Amino acid sequence: MLYKESNNKGIFKSLDWFTIGLYVVLLFWGWFSVCGACYDYNKPDLFSFDLNSGKQFIWILTSLLLAGALLLIEKRFYYKTSTFVYIMMVLILLITIFIAPDTKGSRSWIPIGPVKLQPAEFAKFAVALAVGKYMDRYGVSLYTFKDFYKVVLIFIVPMLLIIAQKETGTALVYLAFFLVLYREGMTGSVLFAGFMFVVDVVVGVKFSDETTANGHVIVGEAWVLLLSLLSTIFLVWRYCKDNIRVKNLLLYGFGTIVLAYLFSTFVIPFNFCIIQLLVNLGVIIYLGIQYAYTKSYKYLLIILFAIASTGIFYACNYVFTHNLLPKHQQTRIEVLLGKNNDLQNAGYNVNQAKIAIGSGGFIGKGFLKGTQTKLKYVPEQETDFIFCTVGEEEGFVGSAGVLLFFLFLIWRLIILAERQPDTWGRVYGYSVVCIFLFHLFVNIGMVLGLTPVIGIPLPFFSYGGSSLWGFTILLFIFLRMDAERNFKSK
Repeated sequence: MLYKESNNKGIFKSLDWFTIGLYVVLLFWGWFSVCGACYDYNKPDLFSFDLNSGKQFIWILTSLLLAGALLLIEKRFYYKTSTFVYIMMVLILLITIFIAPDTKGSRSWIPIGPVKLQPAEFAKFAVALAVGKYMDRYGVSLYTFKDFYKVVLIFIVPMLLIIAQKETGTALVYLAFFLVLYREGMTGSVLFAGFMFVVDVVVGVKFSDETTANGHVIVGEAWVLLLSLLSTIFLVWRYCKDNIRVKNLLLYGFGTIVLAYLFSTFVIPFNFCIIQLLVNLGVIIYLGIQYAYTKSYKYLLIILFAIASTGIFYACNYVFTHNLLPKHQQTRIEVLLGKNNDLQNAGYNVNQAKIAIGSGGFIGKGFLKGTQTKLKYVPEQETDFIFCTVGEEEGFVGSAGVLLFFLFLIWRLIILAERQPDTWGRVYGYSVVCIFLFHLFVNIGMVLGLTPVIGIPLPFFSYGGSSLWGFTILLFIFLRMDAERNFKSK
C-alpha cells in the first residue's frame, strides 16, 4: 500500500526521535567501548587511523550521514524496489562465495579499495523488505503450506548462501524471521519443534559418552528417543485434539518403554534403546495410518517432526564421528556443554571474557583502565567480545545500563511495529526487532558462556563498518516507514 502526505506536518516532525536518540547514545557508547578495547599507550590518540577507534569514528560519521539519507527516501520507493533489492542481494551473496578471499576460514568479505564489506550484513534489510512485501499480498495465510514454504524460502535461500561462505554464525541470525512469522499467525508448533530439536541436540551431545550402570545403554540416546516420543504425543494432543489416540500412545508406547527399562534394570541387562527406537517407529507408522484416513496435514507435519527428532541423535553422532563439523566448532560445542574444559584453546576466549567482566566489579575500573583488555587477554575484544570491555571498565552498572538501553530500543520498536497501518510495515518492523533481539541474546550469551561462540556482533558496539551500516539501514528504513504512518493512501 502506498501513501501521500495528508497534512502539513513535516516528515521530520513525524519521526520517532526517542528511537533516534537511543540510536545515537548506543552508537557513541559503543565507540567509547571500542576505544577502551583498542587503546594503546604508545599511540594515545583515539582518533588515529592506526587504531580501530579512529576507523570506527569514521564509520559512525558515515552511518549518521547514511541514516539521514535513508530518511529522505519515501516509503513507496522501498516498497517498489524491495523485490529487486532482494534479488540483487541474493546474487551478490552467490558471487561472494567465488570472489571473496579467504579471511580466517570464511569467504564473506569483499575488498573495496581500502575497506572490506560483508554482504551478509546488508542482506538482512533486503530479506526483511521481501518478507514484508510477500506477507502484504492479499489472501496470504501462514496456515496454508503453499504460502508458508514460500515465505520461508525468502530467508532460507540467503541463509544457505551465507553458510556456503562459511559464516554459520551470521547465517543463524536469519532464523529470527521465524519469530516474525509467529507474530503473523504461524502455528506455535513450528517454534515448539525448533525448541525440541535444540533440546535433543544438547541432551544427545552432552550425554553421548555416558552409559547406564550396566553399560548397555547410552544415556544421551535413551533421553533423546524418550523426548521425541513424549513431544510427538504432546503435538497430537495439542493440535489434533485426539484424546483417544493420545491415551493409546501413552499406554502402549510409553508403557512399553517403562517395562523395557524395568526389565533391563532388574532382570536381564540389555540395550533397551532398541525397544525405544521400535516404539518410535511404531508411533510414526500409527500416525501415518491416521493421516491416510483423515487426510489432515497436521498428522503429516507431526510425522515429519517425529522422524526428524527420532533420528537427530544418530545424525549428530554421525556429524561428530565423521568430522563433518569443523573440529574447532565441535570443541566449542563440547566446551559450552561442559564436556571439555579446554581453557587454553577453544574455551580460552570465554574464560578470559568472564574474568574481564568479573574484574570490573560493581562500578568498573574506569575508562581506559581495564587491565584485561589493555593487556589483550581477550581475543576479538573489539568485535565479538566487546561486551567484556563494558563489563571491565564500567562494571555491573555499565553492563546493566547497556542492556537497559537495548531493552528500551526493542520495546520502542515493538510499539512502532504495532502501530503500522499495513502488513508490510508491521512485518518489517518486527523483523528489525527480532534481528536486534537475536544479536543481543547470542552475543552477550556467548561472552557469558551461555551460548556457543558463533561470532556475531553486538549492534552499534562491535567494531566494523559492515555491521554498523547494516544495522543503521535496517533501523532507519523502518523509522521512515513509521514517519509516514498517518499519510493517506493514493
